[in-house]
Amino acid sequence: MFTGIVEELGTVTAVAEGRLTVRGPVVTRDARHGDSIAVNGVCLTVVEVTEGEFTADVMPETLRRSALGALRPGDPVNLERAARVGDRLGGHLVQGHVDGVGTIVERTPGAQWELVRIALPEPLRRYVVEKGSVAVDGVSLTVVAVDGDTFTVGLIPTTLTLTTLGRKGVGEPVNLEVDVIAKYVERLLAERGV
Repeated sequence: MFTGIVEELGTVTAVAEGRLTVRGPVVTRDARHGDSIAVNGVCLTVVEVTEGEFTADVMPETLRRSALGALRPGDPVNLERAARVGDRLGGHLVQGHVDGVGTIVERTPGAQWELVRIALPEPLRRYVVEKGSVAVDGVSLTVVAVDGDTFTVGLIPTTLTLTTLGRKGVGEPVNLEVDVIAKYVERLLAERGV
């Protein structure tokens, strides 16, 4: 479980068949084999840690549902270690189980923030609501507005500076994880015939 509060902007150092190596001195400081680290919102299991880098295996399902397959050495990535019991929940409950990939369709700069509009895959549309939570590349964000097949989020200066979202341009993919509570509520209601 994660909170969507990015701890560090890491760098991809190697991409191999089914493996990803990332430089992240903060998240590897206490990392061990078997620990979970979210990479752009995708929960990955650490298989090796060496001098500020970690390596994780990446399943075909993960590559199919996320934008991790497009990563190349040198690319920046958002990193977050799994939350511990008793930690503050600064964002929202994020599982690191990406539901799909969206595309940035518009960026509108403001005085001290930026509005970013993202295309939303059809199967996820029913879970994204105005003022609800969504994780975009692992960043916990509040939905500003929903308009058909897109939604808008507001990025504060900290988010623009300390995450990949400040660097991504129009047309670039982003990993999306909708609010898990909405998915559970839908399932429970469907089983009751509501």
